[in-house]
Amino acid sequence: MAILHFLQGVAMVIVAEQVLWPITRTRYGFNPETETIFPETVSFIDANLPLLVAAFLFISAFAHAAIATVLYDRYVEYLDRGMNPYRWYEYSVSASLMIVVIGMLAGVWDLGTLVGLFALVAVMNLCGLLMEQRNESTEEIDWTPYWVGSIAGLVPWVVIAITFIGSVTASSGEFPQFVIYIYVSIFVFFNLFALNMALQYLEVSRWKNYLFGEKMYVLLSLVAKSVLAWQVYFGTLNSPI
Repeated sequence: MAILHFLQGVAMVIVAEQVLWPITRTRYGFNPETETIFPETVSFIDANLPLLVAAFLFISAFAHAAIATVLYDRYVEYLDRGMNPYRWYEYSVSASLMIVVIGMLAGVWDLGTLVGLFALVAVMNLCGLLMEQRNESTEEIDWTPYWVGSIAGLVPWVVIAITFIGSVTASSGEFPQFVIYIYVSIFVFFNLFALNMALQYLEVSRWKNYLFGEKMYVLLSLVAKSVLAWQVYFGTLNSPI
């Protein structure tokens, strides 16, 4: 998995054309004629979108390489205890960066909002860590971290949807199709991660074995990141900003 993520990241850096996407910030403006203040949007920085995509691929590659080598013994010990904190540390960065990319594509360009989206997805994944820690030695499952994480993870999709709908309305229904595909497909994948955890704790079928759930996490992570990466790649090369 480390190699697959790394090679895709390298390919993205090599073959992707520079596609700059604006990040803005909101501040107070002042109208001297009316002596009133108003919200003003100003440019902050232009981000190279393909490099942001390569970043979450490289983050995953680094995490997989670490647990396959220097952290391997501790990784196995954690699996025997029915948990994998390294997964949640990695997701809290890589998945959060993924939601930022999706938000930018949908029209969320405000720096403060993007930071908020990043933080909420990070919290969602750290709730996954808390879920495993709280239920390591309990007989009755405590679902509180699961539901708190689900709420935190849902909010960014609502925020993106609000901007997305506004953009579609303003453009009279004309909107890059690949952005719609990205929103739907990655939303489905995010929910599959939550479903995988629920099946683990409910011990449904093959999920009674924690290692089966771990394999599903690894597979879902690879597929979700790959799908997002190459949808962004082909979409940004063929659609004007």
